[in-house]
Amino acid sequence: MDRHTKEQRHKNMQAVKNKKTKLENLVCENLWSKNVRFRRNVKDLPGKPDIAIKKYRVVIFIDSCFWHKCPIHYKAPATNTEFWENKITGNMRRDEDVNAIYKDMGWNILRIWEHEIKTNFDASIEKIINFIQSAKN
Repeated sequence: MDRHTKEQRHKNMQAVKNKKTKLENLVCENLWSKNVRFRRNVKDLPGKPDIAIKKYRVVIFIDSCFWHKCPIHYKAPATNTEFWENKITGNMRRDEDVNAIYKDMGWNILRIWEHEIKTNFDASIEKIINFIQSAKN
């Protein structure tokens, strides 16, 4: 049973942002301080990647454990299960479609889980930088 009323839950879920999250801001600020230049949430690229470097054909997505169904941390909501299963499955399908589009276009795509960044921030930043460096060559 949900502890919130249906109206309160609706209000809470509406407040969830899909771009410029705290975690994304932290990653981007750190990359920028290391002189990695990029664009954020690029609207003219499929899936509006969190980080994009068109010059090197690089896109990076920071995937939330809940919204993208992390195999380690995802816990399905106990209420409105059919809605959430459809929503999360749709997100996963869209991720697969976006991955295929970038692969067909010959772009380099990196998806990094929220928990990877939270668990070992420095290693995640290094992973991103190494990914970008390998795309340059």
